[in-house]
Amino acid sequence: MNTRNVIGNQRKTIRAGVNTIKFILLFGPQAVGKMTVGHELSKITDLKLFHNHMSIELFHPFFGFGSETWRLANLLRREIFESFANSNQYGLIFTYVWGFDLQGDWDFVKQTCDIFESKGAEIYFVELEADIEERLKRNITPYRLAQKPTKRNTEQSEKELLKTMEKHRLNSNPGEILRENYLRINNTYLSAEEVANLIKGEFKL
Repeated sequence: MNTRNVIGNQRKTIRAGVNTIKFILLFGPQAVGKMTVGHELSKITDLKLFHNHMSIELFHPFFGFGSETWRLANLLRREIFESFANSNQYGLIFTYVWGFDLQGDWDFVKQTCDIFESKGAEIYFVELEADIEERLKRNITPYRLAQKPTKRNTEQSEKELLKTMEKHRLNSNPGEILRENYLRINNTYLSAEEVANLIKGEFKL
């Protein structure tokens, strides 16, 4: 065997070990602080943030909140996940409102994790929860409204938040998440910076 090829293969193996992509699924109910925490976490690590409204806001001007927006958003998300999983990037944070009573959401999470795990990525689950009073305050923060145009009708956004909370279960039950790398944080009284540092420290990011 060619010595140069052996050395090249060894370097590729070492590089693959060092650059194992990390995928952080940051989930919880609306206005719990996922995007803001993800933003702070991206500032103190080499992780990139892809919050769920990036895809929604792209198609909403054309199709509203109809089924076509969700179909296209999911297609875009899958393409980004596959491209990122095949890249040499350090890692990706994706924020998600997970309806634990919805099989489609479970399927989406599994399919997304499968994309990354098929490339040898490390998967981390971070679940946020907060009191409803605090979430209602966060629903109208300037940063949230700047990043999510569809939330700028705050009266409508608040009604949707309360309606969704009554209709769906947006936090897991004890023992429901079986992932090894799983962290649950009640961030009612914690700043986004504090939560980001907790996540970084727990998973050594």
